Amino acid sequence: MSLLSIEHLSLSIGDTKILHDVSIDVCPGEIVAITGESGSGKSLTALAVMALLPRGSVTDGHIFLENTDILRTSERDLCRMRGCSMGMVFQEPMTALNPVQTIGDQVAETIIIHEKTSKLDANIRATAMLRRVGLNVNPSRYPHELSGGQRQRVVIAMAIALRPKLLIADEPTTALDVTTQATILELLKDLVTEFDMGLLIITHDLAVVAEIANKIAVMQEGHIVEAAATYDLLHNMRHPYTKSLFNAATHKVILPEYIPAPPLLSVESVTRTYNLPRVTVFGSRPTFQALAGVSFHISHGERVGLVGESGCGKSTLTRAILGLEEVQEGQILLDGQPVFTKKSLNLPARRKMQVVFQDPYSSFNPRHRVDRLIAEPLHVLNNSIVGKYREKAVSKALEDVGLTPEDGTKYIHEFSGGQRQRIAIARALIIEPELIIFDEAVSALDVSIRAQVLDLIAGLCRKRQLAYLFISHDLSVVRTITDRVMVMQSGKIVEQGDTEQVFSNPQHAYTQKLIAAAPKLPEVTYNVEVI
Repeated sequence: MSLLSIEHLSLSIGDTKILHDVSIDVCPGEIVAITGESGSGKSLTALAVMALLPRGSVTDGHIFLENTDILRTSERDLCRMRGCSMGMVFQEPMTALNPVQTIGDQVAETIIIHEKTSKLDANIRATAMLRRVGLNVNPSRYPHELSGGQRQRVVIAMAIALRPKLLIADEPTTALDVTTQATILELLKDLVTEFDMGLLIITHDLAVVAEIANKIAVMQEGHIVEAAATYDLLHNMRHPYTKSLFNAATHKVILPEYIPAPPLLSVESVTRTYNLPRVTVFGSRPTFQALAGVSFHISHGERVGLVGESGCGKSTLTRAILGLEEVQEGQILLDGQPVFTKKSLNLPARRKMQVVFQDPYSSFNPRHRVDRLIAEPLHVLNNSIVGKYREKAVSKALEDVGLTPEDGTKYIHEFSGGQRQRIAIARALIIEPELIIFDEAVSALDVSIRAQVLDLIAGLCRKRQLAYLFISHDLSVVRTITDRVMVMQSGKIVEQGDTEQVFSNPQHAYTQKLIAAAPKLPEVTYNVEVI
C-alpha cells in the first residue's frame, strides 16, 4: 500500500497553470525521484505535499498521506503533521536554519513543538539525532560555524527528529562537493531503510537519481512525461525529453587544440594563514593554514581545472589570485607582473583578469539594466570607453555569448539562470581579459543549460586565445572543459597533470577517493536527441 499517493494533481497560480494531472506514488521504504529542468514543477509538487503553496494557488486532485487528504486538511492539523508525519529537507540549508540559534536548539525545537517533553529531554534527543546523521560536533555551535555538508546534516536531523513516515528532499546535494554528496546520499538511503520511511527526492542531477532512486518520474512543464523503475527507465527511455536530459547530462565539450605557450599566471610557493580565536584568555592565538606552499602556472590560452572538497583552500586561492587577499609568503605573477606590489593591489595587472561567480544574480545590481551591468569593467580601464564605442562594445559582448543587443535594455530579473550566466560571462569578456576564473560557474544550472554554457565557453576559446581557471566540484564537467587539472587537499596541490590522464589513472589516494565518490550514469546504446 502506498504511503504517499498524489492523484491527478493540478495547480494554478492566478491564470497560469503550473501542474497538469500529476500522479506519483511513494511506498514505505521506497525512494522516488522527480527530475527535470528548472521551472518544470518539481519543487511546487513537493511544496504541495507539504501544503506550503504560495497564496492564490488553486489545486485540484488529491494528495493522500496514508488516509489523510492533505489538500482537504485544516491548517491546524497540517501544522501537527509537518515535522511529525512528514518532513522536508530544503535546497539551501543556510537559509533554512536560524543564524542566531544553536543547531542543538533548532533540532530540539521540532521535538518540543510536537511532544510534551522537557527541554532537557529534547536537547538529549536532539544531540542523539545529530550523532545519528554523522554530525559529531558540539550542539551549541551556530550554523555559520559549520561547512555546507554539516549544515545539510543539521537540516536532515531537524526533518527526521520525530521519525516521520515521509521525507521530502529538495535538491539536497546541489552545492556539495562529491565526497560530501556521496556521504549525504548514503545517509538518506540508510535512514530510509532504518526508519522504513518513504523518500521523495527532487533533483536535476541524473547521476544522483541513478544511484539513489528506486523509481524515477521525469517532469516537463508541469507534466509527468515518463515514470518507471530506475533501471527500466535509464535503459529503455521512451520520451524524447528524457533522452535529451540524458544526452545533456553526458554531454562532452569539444575544445580547440591547446597550443603550448609561455606562462600567463604563475603562483609560486603561496602560503596564507589565518589567526583563530583564543581558546584561553592568556593563551596564544591558534592559526589555520589555508594555503601551504601552493605552486602552479597557467599558460596563455590554457584551460586548467581545480577540484577539491569544501574547505580545501580553493576559495582562498581564488581571492589571492584576484588580488582580494594578500598572502604571507610566495608571490603571484600575471604576465610577469606581481598582483600585489608593496602590499597594495597592482591594478594594471589586475585588469588583465576577470571572474565569473557561481550565482550570477547575486553578483549583479538588480536596479541597473543589463547594458550598464556589462559595461561596469570598462570603468577600470585607463582610457575608459564612452558613448557609441561603449554601446558597440556591450553589443559585441552580448552577441559573443549568444544574446542580442536588445537584451541590454532589460533588467537581470527578466532572464533565466542560464541567460544570467551568459550575461556574467559577457561582463567578464568586455575588457578582453587574458585570464578568466570560473568559480563554480555551472554548478547550479540544469543539465541542458549547463551543456549550452559549456559549449559557449568552448566556442569562445575558438574565437580568442582565452585562458581560464575552472573551479568546480563536478568532476564530469571539469573532465570535459579543461586541458589540465589540479587536485587540492588541505591547502596543497596534491596532484596535477593532463586532465584525461589524471581521471583515467589517478596517482594520489585523495584523487582516487574523489573520482570514486562521483556519481556516474550507466552506459546506454541508443541514439539520443539534442535539446
